[in-house]
Amino acid sequence: MKLNLLSCDAQRPDKRAIAKCIAEVSSNMNDSLSNELTDILLEGDAVDIMVDDKNSGSALRALRKLDIDYEIIE
Repeated sequence: MKLNLLSCDAQRPDKRAIAKCIAEVSSNMNDSLSNELTDILLEGDAVDIMVDDKNSGSALRALRKLDIDYEIIE
């Protein structure tokens, strides 16, 4: 499944927790790339990630818990 992460609405976003979440839920992502994507997301730009279908439910819950708005592309 492909997700478009739109924004983070948390008042004080936890950059480390967001990067860890992105690295865990997305397929084929390393820590440095997840940190870079987190920076891009927190600056206000959208980010695309791929999530394994078997992990999609838990991935969406984790993103909602971090106040990350997303849209499902595929």
